[in-house]
Amino acid sequence: MSSQAHKINGVSLTAMVVTTAIGSGIFALSSDLAVAASPGAAIISWTIVGFGILMLAACLNNLLNKRSGLEGIFSYGKAGFGSFVGFISGWGYWMSAWLGNVAFATVFMSTLGYFFPIFERGNSPQSILVASIMAWSLTLLVNHGIESAALMNTIITVCKLIPIFTFIVIAAILFKGQVFTDQFWGNMRGSFTIGAIGPQIRSSLMIMMWVFVGIEGATVLSSRAKSRRIAGRSTLIGVSCLLLIYVLASILPYGYLSRAELVTMKQPAMVYIFEEMVGQWGGSFISVGLLISILGAWLSWTMLPAETLGMMAEQGLLPKRFAKKNQHGVPTLALMTTACMVQSFMIILIFAEKAYEFAYSLCTASIVVCYIIVAAYQIKYSWQNRATKGNWLQVLIGVAALTFQLVGITLSGLQYLFICLVVYVPGIILYALTLKNSTGRYLNRLEWSATILICSGAVVTVALMLLGRITL
Repeated sequence: MSSQAHKINGVSLTAMVVTTAIGSGIFALSSDLAVAASPGAAIISWTIVGFGILMLAACLNNLLNKRSGLEGIFSYGKAGFGSFVGFISGWGYWMSAWLGNVAFATVFMSTLGYFFPIFERGNSPQSILVASIMAWSLTLLVNHGIESAALMNTIITVCKLIPIFTFIVIAAILFKGQVFTDQFWGNMRGSFTIGAIGPQIRSSLMIMMWVFVGIEGATVLSSRAKSRRIAGRSTLIGVSCLLLIYVLASILPYGYLSRAELVTMKQPAMVYIFEEMVGQWGGSFISVGLLISILGAWLSWTMLPAETLGMMAEQGLLPKRFAKKNQHGVPTLALMTTACMVQSFMIILIFAEKAYEFAYSLCTASIVVCYIIVAAYQIKYSWQNRATKGNWLQVLIGVAALTFQLVGITLSGLQYLFICLVVYVPGIILYALTLKNSTGRYLNRLEWSATILICSGAVVTVALMLLGRITL
């Protein structure tokens, strides 16, 4: 039988893109978005974010096809701009992966609070204690080589998608146009003004960008397609389907409850909105599906950051011991280092006013660094090969993706990016020591300049946090 028979067709690949990218964020989306924006502003925000994410997906797909020999998303930074930029990209991706687990933990405990009110606040001491036990248990399971199996993935996918689609269908049936259009633009006259809409769009960006974290993993799946043409088409269709699901799940509730009611919903909002729609069984239905979905994602994402550290070590960006694997083929040091970081931030969450929002904002800010570097490499590679047909278009796609990521993080998440700088400091020390062992030198002039800027930003950030100017 030919290897082509084992390749994935377009329909299957599109489904894989959708199910891989959907995480816990969609279950909390309605309330988070209602806090930020009115229905009209939310629709405009989705249009902007949708365009930016499609441009990023196009960049990833183009580089995957044309630079298929590069392993790991951070390798684009290394190939295009040198080892230091590769490290910056990889460390940001690593941070994003384990910070996503911190967000999973808070949503899981809040969902558990639906059945056991003692855990209703996802960052209470008792919630953090239980979440910590779960995180270390998953770490030990992964360290013994126990990862997601095909059957478990199928169960998780069903438990994830059925509640979401059920929610969307019921929300569409119960949709009331009058409720939806009331204060459509978020002002008393109901009219469109830039002064009223601009701040709402700005507040929405980080919320919307968070639910697309992981899109790079979905794009990598396109390498398993029957052809590059199918890969590109399926990836873009998959991202478009994701956008449609997110828009429906977040916009339809505006037509059932007022914005004021949505804002006061407990998290995860989908649980309590569906309970309002159909009764208590609805809350239990969504909650059970969400708990199973998070557990599966949490298990998968426990291994992802460890693999990232291991790959960086193999490429000479971190000490080789991070790549050393145990008898089960797991990089134990990388896994335990990641677990310790997750534990540290879980403790920090006890003091956070909005724990889930803080965790996903940090996660998004850290991966945007990686996305910016990917878009920059897309521009550089396409410009260098501009004589090839179609590469001028790829340059423009790269510019659009880069502009979106830069504007998005500047407008909505700059303070979270500064907090991420603090976590970069120990990483730079490890990178410099690795460089010293392999080349006999620490950093070159440009790398020293970048290090000074990062460390200065970290010091200023810590000072502002101590003074209360930056709050968790």
